[in-house]
Order: sequence, then C-alpha cells, then structure tokens
Amino acid sequence: MKQALLLNMLVLCCTASISAQEIQTGESNRGGTHPNVLFIAVDDLNHWVTHLNRNRQARTPNIDRLASMGMTFTRAYCAAPACEPSRAALMSGKRPWTTGCYKNGDSWKNHLTEGQQLSKQFLQAGYYVAGAGKIFHSDQYFPSEWSEYMDSRGLYVAGKGVEKDNGYHLPLSADLADDDLMDWHTVNWCIDKINQSREQPFFIACGLHKPHLPFAVPRKYYDAFPLNEIELPPHQENDLDDIPEAGRKMANPAGDHAKFLKSGRWKAAIQSYLATCAYTDMNIGRLLDALEKSKAHDNTVIVLWGDHGWSFGEKQHWRKFALWEEPTRTPLIFVAPGTTKAGSVCEHPVDLMAIYPTTCQLAGLPVPAHVEGTSVVPLLRNAIEPWSLAAITTHGQGNHAVRLGPWRYIRYADGSEELYDHSSDEYEWNNVANRAQLDHVKSDLAKYLPQDKTLNQK
Repeated sequence: MKQALLLNMLVLCCTASISAQEIQTGESNRGGTHPNVLFIAVDDLNHWVTHLNRNRQARTPNIDRLASMGMTFTRAYCAAPACEPSRAALMSGKRPWTTGCYKNGDSWKNHLTEGQQLSKQFLQAGYYVAGAGKIFHSDQYFPSEWSEYMDSRGLYVAGKGVEKDNGYHLPLSADLADDDLMDWHTVNWCIDKINQSREQPFFIACGLHKPHLPFAVPRKYYDAFPLNEIELPPHQENDLDDIPEAGRKMANPAGDHAKFLKSGRWKAAIQSYLATCAYTDMNIGRLLDALEKSKAHDNTVIVLWGDHGWSFGEKQHWRKFALWEEPTRTPLIFVAPGTTKAGSVCEHPVDLMAIYPTTCQLAGLPVPAHVEGTSVVPLLRNAIEPWSLAAITTHGQGNHAVRLGPWRYIRYADGSEELYDHSSDEYEWNNVANRAQLDHVKSDLAKYLPQDKTLNQK
C-alpha cells in the first residue's frame, strides 16, 4: 500500500510542471510528442467477451482484437454497479463514499466539482478534447470540460420504434438497420474527429450505449446465436440460502427472475444480449479500423472499459445493482505504445478507479491531488508485478465488496457479511463468511474499506 502511494506521489511530482505549450510541442515527453487518447466507454458490457472465457457463446472478435494489441485485465471491477455512480467515480477520480453519488438517480452533477473530471485534465493540458454518446449518465456533461461534444438531437439510442420497455428482445414489428441506432453515428463522429488535422494531440471519448436495454439491434446479429443453442449461465436454484437478508434484497428474486421463469424466456434474453454485444463489437471494429488507417495509429493510447457487469439469473438476480462477481466484473483493456506488450494479460484484481490516474500517467500529465485511484502503469509494464491493492465496489451507503487475490468479501451496511474463495468457487455458490478459521481473511480485507463510519452516511 505504501509503495503504491509513493508511486503516485512520484508521478505527481515529476509531471506537475508540464505546460500546455509543452504538450503541443512534445518538449516534456521522452523522445516524442504526447500520445493521443482514444477512450471507449461501453454501457452495461459484462465479462461476456470472447477473450475473457466467461461465456463460450460470446462472439466479440473486435474487442478481442483490441485485447491482442495491448493488455487486458481479466479481473477488473466497477466502482459501483450502476451507470450513474460508476461513471461519476471513474471520470472524477472520487469514490462514491467521497462524493455521495451512490446510485442511479443521485444526479451526478450535484455531487461532482466542475473542472475536476478526466477530460478537463487533458483540456487544460492543451489537448483537443472531444466527446460523443454516453460518457456520463444520461449523456450529460460539463461543457467547460470539453472542446467539443457531439449533438445527438434527432438520433435514437434504441432505434426508431423501439421503446425502453421493450426490454429483452427486438419487437417483431421493428426492423432495424445499423445506422438506425445512435451508436453508429457516435462512431462516425469520432472517426471524423480522429481524421481531422490539428496541431495538438487528441483525447476522444466514444460512449456507446449498447448493450444497454432494450436488447434490440438489427436481426442479422441474432443469426450467430440460434435460440435452440443458447445455454443458461452456471447457477444453483438454492444459491440464496446462505446469503444474508441484505444480499437477498439486492438479488430481488421475485422481480425479473420470477418473470423469466414464468414466461420461459430466460434463454431468449441471453440470445438478445449476445446479439446486442455483437452489434457493439461491430461498431468498435469500425473505430479500430479507422484509427489503424489514420496518421494517429502509432501514437495513440486506447482505453476500453465497461461501466459495470450484468447478471442473467445467477443468484436469481438480473441486471446490475448488486455486489457479486457477475454485476461488478467488466472488461478493461489498455493499449499503450511503448508500454504494453501485445496480447498481454494481467490477473491482478483492479477496479476502474485506476483509469483516471493511469491515463494521465500514460500521457505524461499530472495526476490531481483529489484522485483516489492508483495508476496501474507498473502492471502495464509487467503483468506479474507484485500488487497488494484491492478492487473495491460500493452499492449504496455502507455496502461494499473487496476483491483481492482469490477472495471476495462483502460487508453490508447492517454488518452482515459474505466471503467467497474464487480458487475453489469461481461462481460464488458457497458463502464461507461464518467459518471462524477465516476471520483473519475478513479482517485483512476489511482494512480496504472506508474506516470512518461518517463516510458511509454521506
């Protein structure tokens, strides 16, 4: 822990004097200009991507291509398992218990300080900073933190004629083309910005809405996933029996899960999600193709992240909004020329709070003092570098999960606990929190949680 803090301090001291003019001329960067940054945010993308091997039905060749270009973190976890607080934490560098933005509906703009977000850090350093689509919740943003943001008026997030309550399928009455969805136009806009000629380097943030509900994309994407071949995720019917009441409340088995058991459309929902992920993968492929053909190809850092995971009936739970592996684990890929090795893999658990300081360090920018995450540049250089920092996820006041080594420790606001050993229980079917011989494990993991109780009551 002390080594990681010293590293952050060293990075801050070494980069604090960088000026906007130095960014444009490359004077402060070793041997060349500061890199461009392509920042790809994907909404509701869980770890069902092919290269993570969590679901063998997944077909994501372009996300896998990106992973082959740099480093993929196989155990990356969100700061919060919901869109609004996850993005607020990632972009601000502040954890939910610091900002008080815990759940969807907490109005992130009321909890963050304008001028402190990641995009602003690049803007004030002299970068051209452009954003499109969903970077923050509800496609909102602080205009002062961007050079330019795409105007999405007249575009349809879900496609014309598809409503959010269509939910887990494409309505029979709707036929969609690729360009009927906003994501197609978001990628086009970002491609245009990549290809524009300018003196300063760029930071381009591409926020893709899919695979967020409704799971509705052109019918051709369903072809790779015949309904009669769909497999349910590994699950146990009695999986909630050893879960405390606070966890069962989050699972909400009488909600979506009961509806799918009654309707018999569990497999249909999975088919639709896989198809929607395939549509998203296609758009990511278009973005990568354009970058590879551009003059920026050899000097661009690429960061891809999903804002949280997603459950499909594991623990009788659907969607995000819980602290187990499925709703908290997400893809995280860094491609950094000169730093990452092509096709490298890091298995240390990390959380998305690492993105802000890591992206700054890769670009040679200072890491602001308010940032609470730790840069993973040492891991980008050496995937097996000793690493003692835990991944922490928060869902609501006082509810936290800690992921470190093989362990996941969950502690709820009422003091109830869960503990899972992933070395023998990767699907978290056996809560071993009540085993006295493991009290030392819980005690060690609890040290990563906010110790001041007032932080949980903000």
